[in-house]
Amino acid sequence: MDSIIEHLMNNAQIVSLHKPFGKTGLTVPAIIYGTSFMGNLYQELSEEVKLQIMKEWFAVSPSAPMIDTAGKYGAGLALEVIGEGLKKLGVKKDEITISNKLGWYRVPLTTEEPTFEPGAWVNLKYDAVQRISYSGILECWDQGCQLLGGYYKPQVVTVHDPDEYLFAASDEADHKQRFNDILEAYKALFELKEKGEVKAVGIGAKDWLTIRELYSQVKFDWVMFANKLTIYHHPPEIIEFIERIHDDGVGIINSAIFNAGFLTGGEYFDYRKIDPNSIDDQKLLAWRQSFFAICHQYKVSPGDACLKFALMMPQISAVALNPSKPERIRRNVEVLATELPSDFWKEMKEQGIIGEHFNYLK
Repeated sequence: MDSIIEHLMNNAQIVSLHKPFGKTGLTVPAIIYGTSFMGNLYQELSEEVKLQIMKEWFAVSPSAPMIDTAGKYGAGLALEVIGEGLKKLGVKKDEITISNKLGWYRVPLTTEEPTFEPGAWVNLKYDAVQRISYSGILECWDQGCQLLGGYYKPQVVTVHDPDEYLFAASDEADHKQRFNDILEAYKALFELKEKGEVKAVGIGAKDWLTIRELYSQVKFDWVMFANKLTIYHHPPEIIEFIERIHDDGVGIINSAIFNAGFLTGGEYFDYRKIDPNSIDDQKLLAWRQSFFAICHQYKVSPGDACLKFALMMPQISAVALNPSKPERIRRNVEVLATELPSDFWKEMKEQGIIGEHFNYLK
């Protein structure tokens, strides 16, 4: 029987391209797929829809797709769903690249709802606790492999949200201890790499300054920026840092490219709800109105503009998206295969939507 990739390549028009992922030896597609919806984030998708989403990962990729998952997603539910779904589809080990963010460990559910992120997850049967340390991260690694079914293993790993772990410090001494916890966790992950268990160790964070601070002590194979390289937010300091680490051979992923949905019309900006009475938020809303007006003028979808901008810098290996609708997966790939009007980008820069310092517009 043909593998899933062989079958789908014979039955679908493939338009996605792969790029080198820094010096990791891996190649990655232009779009990496998040999997929080597999863990019932905000809603419970049916098993049929979850399986269809997985099928689409392969239908739009010319070779192995890459997915981004975590033990935190549904207290391990996402890992279970992915492992079972890949097995049903007949996917071979080398036909998918799995990235697992480590730091949350599944435990029995002893309360009415999970304690690790109340209100975010639907119909979970387990809870999760944070374990960021040398031994804790290895426990998370082992459990993650088990939840995937024991057959599939992550080739790419990181500590999950180290910035949030540091921000939770109660005082300076606690911050120092937490920083050491993170360094010890990375020591364990790089030992896994030395043993050949994984191929690349990286970092992902919403606070890019945490990435920069840790990079001064840990030479990551790859980096994922969240909310920090978007049409709205692309300061010179971040661009310079991206250029520098790319020159060091680091693979770079851009994620959260819609500023938590704000850039496409949502009520949240970087995971907080917009307050129309706030002067700062009024400025945000005025900026978005100007952005939408230019999009309307050139008949460009705001979401399409965000996606195209997110990959403008050639240093970016891929963008991470988290679609919960199977049909959106193919649509996103089609967007990458088309060009937006050059006058559109020119207007965006002239109107100050895109900073004058950004020199990568096509």
